[in-house]
Formats: sequence, structure tokens, C-alpha cells
Amino acid sequence: MDTEKTVEQLKNLRLIAMANRYQAACQLPIHEQQNMHELLANMVQAELEFRQETKTKRLLKASKLRYNALPEQVICNNERGITREQVLRLSDSLFLEKAENILITGATGCGKSFLACAIGRSACLLGYKTVYFSMNKFMESIAQSRLDGTYLKWVKYISNQDLIILDDFGLKPLTPDARLTLLEILEDRYSKGSTILTSQLPIESWHEFINHPVLADAILDRLTASAHRIPLKGKSLRSRKIY
Repeated sequence: MDTEKTVEQLKNLRLIAMANRYQAACQLPIHEQQNMHELLANMVQAELEFRQETKTKRLLKASKLRYNALPEQVICNNERGITREQVLRLSDSLFLEKAENILITGATGCGKSFLACAIGRSACLLGYKTVYFSMNKFMESIAQSRLDGTYLKWVKYISNQDLIILDDFGLKPLTPDARLTLLEILEDRYSKGSTILTSQLPIESWHEFINHPVLADAILDRLTASAHRIPLKGKSLRSRKIY
């Protein structure tokens, strides 16, 4: 049997992990080699694991998360107003399957962005398409896509994500374009996708911040209708380099 030819054929079929596992198995001494059924099962398992790992890496890269955060790194205690159970519950896929939102509020430096990125990373590991934007970058992307004629394509891309993270809502006034685009995206994704939004402003102040009664009603209705609210408390954690 020409094992090298079989390896090459597997690689041509883009079955890279299967090819590597088969090649390694063929190099074993005869008495250590597996039977056909065991070898095939191991080759298939290797390919599945390789593809899952590749997909996860692709999702993490595309997400552009601000922090490489893990749920277990989030500090949970009474002082911060968040429990370990809450973090773990939001790190599974249930809120994504239900298309629920997460609204994280609190003072600067209290770990809002870190928590959002930890949840976003968990979503990527579970196979969900995720994208992160600071609100400044979000508004810049809107303006740029308008200029280069890719606005509709850009909005469709954002709307098709399983999870959108919008960080630092409220730091900079929304442009008229940003208000309309935010509403359009939330409308497209309503009951189909989840949004995590972080803000220093309490939710009660968002209507005034949006500064357009009709659009504010519509935006907040879609954001808060089915949302987990996490008001983080406590002192800034930036100087401690922990979140």
C-alpha cells in the first residue's frame, strides 16, 4: 500500500488532521498498529477536534475582543455586586439561545469591559459568532461605510453576528447616523441575536443620553425587553490589574 499517496490525497481533500493521524499510525511498529475500525475512528476524531480548534481560533480573531479575558478571572463578591453563579450562567449558551441581552453598568475601571469580553470569549469557544466594538469605533465604522459605499454590507455583517458587544455606551454623544443604525441593527436582530452593552451611565439615564424621544423609546425597548442587568459596584480595579 502506498501510504504516502494516501496521505497526499487526504491533504488534497483538506483532511489535514486525518492525514497526520494516518501518517503517524503507519509509522508505528506492526504489533502496535490499530485495526481498521479503531484507526478510522481515531482519524475522524482527530479531524473533528482540529476543525473545532480552527473554528474557535477564527471566531476569536474575528471578534476583536479588547481583553483576552476568562470568566474565572472575573472577581465576584458582594462588594462588586456580582456572583460567581451569575458569571458562570452567562458564560454558557443559554442567553444566546434565547437571544437575550446583557446590560452592564458601573463606574469607570470597575471591570465592565473585562466582564463583557469574558462572556464574549466564552461565546466564541461555544461556536458563536461574536464581534466587539467600542462605541467610538462603532460610530467611526458607520461613517466610513457610508463614505465607501459598504454601509448595507456592513450592517448585514453586524446583524448576522450571534453576539455584539458595544463598549462604553454614553461616553460620546451619538450622531444621528449612529442612532438610526443602532436601531436598525437592534431591529434586525430582535429575538434572533444578543447584545452586550456596557456603560458608565445608569440605564435610567440612557433615554436622555440618546436625546431623541422617538428613537430612544424604540432603542431602549429592544435593548431592555429581554435583558440581564448587571450594575457593577466597587472601586476601580485598573491599578490592581485584575477584574
